[in-house]
Amino acid sequence: MTMLAKITITLSFMIITTIATAQERFIPLFPDGVPEAKLNIVEKAVASGNTGGRTVNRISNVTEPGITVYQASKENATGAAVLVCPGGGYNILAYDLEGTEVCEWLNSLGITAILLKYRVPRREGRAKHEAPLEDAQRAMQYIRKNSETLQIDPSKVGVIGFSAGAHLSVMLSNAAPSADKIDLRPNFCMLIYPAYLDGAKFELASEVTPSAQTPPTLLIQAQDDKPYINSSLFYYYALKELQVPTTMHLYPAGGHGYGLRDGGFSVSQCPLRAAEWLKTFN
Repeated sequence: MTMLAKITITLSFMIITTIATAQERFIPLFPDGVPEAKLNIVEKAVASGNTGGRTVNRISNVTEPGITVYQASKENATGAAVLVCPGGGYNILAYDLEGTEVCEWLNSLGITAILLKYRVPRREGRAKHEAPLEDAQRAMQYIRKNSETLQIDPSKVGVIGFSAGAHLSVMLSNAAPSADKIDLRPNFCMLIYPAYLDGAKFELASEVTPSAQTPPTLLIQAQDDKPYINSSLFYYYALKELQVPTTMHLYPAGGHGYGLRDGGFSVSQCPLRAAEWLKTFN
């Protein structure tokens, strides 16, 4: 990594640590009750592991999905908003690494961030993404309906997802309109080391059905992320064939699950590349 890139990333994180936590507010997605039988599990958060020199806050047993709004400051607000989908294999949520830290970074760019707390772990008898997709669609519906209150432009609403959260972002990107005709698809999509998009051969997973209406997409991927690299490659190829505007940054090393933290690999430049790409939608 160049010295300029290191300085820029460092400054970015210096900026995001000044964001006032008072801007945060949690909104339940199903105030009248979640559409599933009540589960006998208790939500818990555990800090563990070591990514970029810090632990990761992992949340499990989520039964009450909701969103937390990180409002961009009036001084630098662009009018854009991004729904943030943490990963965790659809079993836990990497809530700070791929959630709160991402929201603060987006705020530093003048973008209002909406952190999605979706249901995990996987529900027995349902596809891995089915309940989380209900939550993501409900979140997008809320954002578009309340764009004036959120002080955002409803035509500048994107999504960013990491690993399983990127798979969820893809499912959301190809969603049909809701019953009230609100378009649930984001206007742009950022996929960071996506998982589960590839099938057994050189094909997409059966539930992944992009079309010419799929929004412009950014892919960030490390080549040594061997279990999941084909997710990025296959999805990129599918979007290329559909002539969907797509950008992919493929780095030789970096692995999986780094979020926006600097792990000493060139892939740590991804916040810079993503910020440049986002200017198109601000």
